[in-house]
Formats: sequence, structure tokens, C-alpha cells
Amino acid sequence: MNDIQPNTMNSPEPGWRRSVGTPSLPEAFRSIQVPGTGGGWLGFLRKLLAFSGPGYLVAVGYMDPGNWATSLAGGAQFNYVLLSVIVISNFMAILLQHLALKLGIATGRDLAQACRDHFPPGVNIVLWIACEIAITACDLAEVIGSAIALNLLFGLPLVWGVCITAVDVLAILFLQNKGFRLLEILVVALIVMIGGSFFVEIVLSRPDPLQILSGCVPSMQILRNPDMLYVAIGILGATVMPHNLYLHSAICQTRNFQPTPAGRKEAIFFATLDSTIALMLALFINAAILIVAAATFHRSGHSEVAEIQDAYRLLTPLLGTGFASLLFALALLASGQNSTLTGTLAGQIVMEGFLNLRIHPSLRRLITRLLAIVPAVIVTVIAGASGTARLLILSQVVLSMQLSFAVIPLILFTGDRKKMGEFVNSAWLSTLSWALAAVILALNVWLLIGTFKAGF
Repeated sequence: MNDIQPNTMNSPEPGWRRSVGTPSLPEAFRSIQVPGTGGGWLGFLRKLLAFSGPGYLVAVGYMDPGNWATSLAGGAQFNYVLLSVIVISNFMAILLQHLALKLGIATGRDLAQACRDHFPPGVNIVLWIACEIAITACDLAEVIGSAIALNLLFGLPLVWGVCITAVDVLAILFLQNKGFRLLEILVVALIVMIGGSFFVEIVLSRPDPLQILSGCVPSMQILRNPDMLYVAIGILGATVMPHNLYLHSAICQTRNFQPTPAGRKEAIFFATLDSTIALMLALFINAAILIVAAATFHRSGHSEVAEIQDAYRLLTPLLGTGFASLLFALALLASGQNSTLTGTLAGQIVMEGFLNLRIHPSLRRLITRLLAIVPAVIVTVIAGASGTARLLILSQVVLSMQLSFAVIPLILFTGDRKKMGEFVNSAWLSTLSWALAAVILALNVWLLIGTFKAGF
């Protein structure tokens, strides 16, 4: 088997040796052209537009239905206090996504492929299984969220709604056959719909601006109140998604940038700018969910609201318009469908990256979709509408269990000069990244223990 060096950055020696092969998204690899050097703001904006897209595909994972459950509970129970947790979690996500895209652009390998190159087969099998479980858990929440939205909008039974959401496989096949850019446009359009819906919800709920600003400042009250701390860690677990790291490290390679050190440096800059802008939009949406819950439910004394269905039913009488409930359900439907689209892509990347599996794209996507649809149907039939809130929380716990298995290899690889060459993490970035990994590990272990003690 022929070995080649993963990049051409004049690193001291190959950091890993890999077999010749295609990327995890061969049909989209380097498919989107990047304009040449242009002067002034117009040239800058044209290049930013060319690199824009992957960040928004990643951002939808930070505004999926799992986030709704934690943000609704946080706002209804504790007013605006937990806004600071959403802000901190979002900046954690910005840092981790920067590391993921830097790995993909600098080495030409996504995180799953990098793990396969670096670790022995036994370790890779464990990492692959853990990641598939996490993707399935996340997809489960997204499918359930879409089914709840269809139930609220049209009275459709939850089981039927789950089955209908399976058509997103056909959408991915159609859009990607027409070009990866169309898939990105669809995702951005759905994000705009979600953001617009919650902008109207904020206007209707009339929150207190001073309390919003106060909530953005971290408070020691969060650490002193066990119930508040539990919800805060739940927000963290629902915000930082492990499969987004695998996804971003692959889809950033859809841009046809120059494979030179200067070209890679420019690509990293614009890709980071793209993901940062997209994640700031995700920050607005997550914060808006909590703000609406605080201004509507906490203020009116409905602090027990934690389920999406309850929030939908209370918005109309509390805000005095049925338009608020309609927008809420439409945003939930867009959120669930958006996240299932990108979850399917992440499943494809993980399967090919860890296993180097060569199967037809349609079959591969069908497998990843069934891994989520089948459990969703079974659990929905057993648990029914009353079990959906617990199901959403359980999905976040499973994600928490897998998160460190993605974060630690990512920091390890991007901090290795033999692998990254001149794009290796600086000393301060490495220190910050490892400190962040330690915090995530400790908080998610705490969430896991607390959730099991509470019996979900």
C-alpha cells in the first residue's frame, strides 16, 4: 500500500502516514471555486461569500431541538440568569470549530480520518461506535422535535411525524447531486426563518433590556444553586455537539483554495470568519429561546414550563396572539429538519473516515438515517407525547458522554507540529484548549451523574 505525506507544508517530518484515498465527501471535494486576489472591500466580500456556508451547516447543530428543552427550562425557572451560560458555551463552540476547520484545511484530513491514521484499529472502532451512538442520539432529538412540530401544526400523530422526517435523505441526495452549494443555501434559508421567528417572539414578549444585559454577566448564584447549576450544565451539553467537529473538518474542504501555505492560511482565516458569524447567529437564537421563556413564562409565574408542547400552548394566551404559537412551531420544524440534514452528512463523514468504507452515497446516507429513524419510531410508540421531554434530555446526556472523545483527539492533533507544520496551535491556544477540554469533561461527568441520580 502506497503511503503519502498528508500535506505539503514543509513540516520537519510526516506527522502521520496515510493510504491514498478520497475524502469523506468525494462528490463535493474542492467543488466550490474561490475567487482570486482582489483589492478593496469588494474583493474581501467576494472571497468571504465564497467561503461562507460550512459554518452555517455546523451552526444548526447548536440550535437543534435539544437546545430548546434546556433553554426553555432555564428561562422559565431562573429568568435571565443563565444567559451567561449560553454566551460562554457559544464562545467555547467558536474555539473548537476553529480547531476543527484548521485541522481539515491544514492537513487535508477530517477528524475521523485523522483518528484512523493516528490510532490503532481497536481504538478507532471504539471511537467510531461512540460517535455513531452520539449522532443517533442527536438525530433522535431532532427527529422527535420535527415530529412534535408537525403534531402542533397539523395534529399529526408523533409516529407519523417521525416517519415523514425520513424524506430529508431524498432532499440531501437531490441537493448534493445538484451541487453542495444548494444544500448550504437551504440550510441558511431555514436558519433565517428560525431567527426571524424568534425576533418576532422577542418583540411580542417585550423583555426587560436591562435584565438581559445583567443575565449576560456570569453570576456566582449559578454555582450556589444546585438546580440552576444542573440546568446550566445541560445547556452546555446541548450546545457543544461532538459530531459538529467531525462535520466541520470535512466540509471546510469543499472550497477549492490554493494548496500552498499562503492559500491554506487564507482559507483558515475566511473559514473561521464564516463559522464565527454563523455561531453568533446561533447564539442569538439560543438566547432568544431563553429570553422569550423568561419574559413570557417566568414573568407570569409559569416557572414549571419545561416541555416544548407546554410552551406552545401557553404562548397564545400569555402573549394574546395565536401568531406567536404558530411562529414557535414553524421555527421548531425548521430547526429539526435543518439539524437532521447536517446530522446525516456527519454520519457519512464518520462512517467513511473511521472505516474507510466504500459504498454508494445513497446507501450510506440511508444507513445513517435508519440509525436514527428506527429508534425514534420505537421510542415514540413506547413513550408517546409525555415521554418526549425526557427523551430530549436523555439525548443530551448521551452526547455529553461522547464529547470528550472528539475534543481530546482534536486538540491533540492540532497541537502536534509534525502533523500541522506551521499551523500548529500556539502555546496560549493549546493551554486554553486543554483547559476547555478539562472543563467540558468535568461538567459533563457531573451532568451524567446528576441525570442518572434523577432518573432522567
